[in-house]
Amino acid sequence: MALYLGLDTSNYTTSAALYDSDTHTVTQAKQLLPVKPGEKGLRQSDAVFHHTVQLPEVLGRLTLGTLSGVGVSTRPRSIEGSYMPCFLVGEGTARMLGQALDVPVYRTSHQIGHILAARFSAGLPVRAEGAFIAFHVSGGTTDCVLCEPDDELLLRITPLASSLDLKAGQL
Repeated sequence: MALYLGLDTSNYTTSAALYDSDTHTVTQAKQLLPVKPGEKGLRQSDAVFHHTVQLPEVLGRLTLGTLSGVGVSTRPRSIEGSYMPCFLVGEGTARMLGQALDVPVYRTSHQIGHILAARFSAGLPVRAEGAFIAFHVSGGTTDCVLCEPDDELLLRITPLASSLDLKAGQL
């Protein structure tokens, strides 16, 4: 049985999932980051703190077994300058697990994770054979993107259209 752990420490949710490549099943655990009553969001320093506290708890809800690899989202999107400190918690944890268990670490973006999760949930092959168009509607983005298979990045994303004002996740 080949098990792969996926980690995502984006703004607002600490997430971990196990993928069993033999049975093609996913087990997940996640926890929302607490936002104080009356606040409109989280500072990145608060998100980093909460992920640091919550990630061990979230991982504790999964039966890890013997891992074959660790995947982690390291940035919001695969574009130059895309950065949020909250992703460092997941990346650091993935690197430590990879080194301790001597397994590869696969880095990707939060956006690619969303798109691949949608393909998996729809029963489509996660690895696309050809180009396709996707809509990424998330907290900080509302984008129409061209997705092309890429051996290194999983997907090469080319923005086609993007919201210039209020994003869907901000409603």
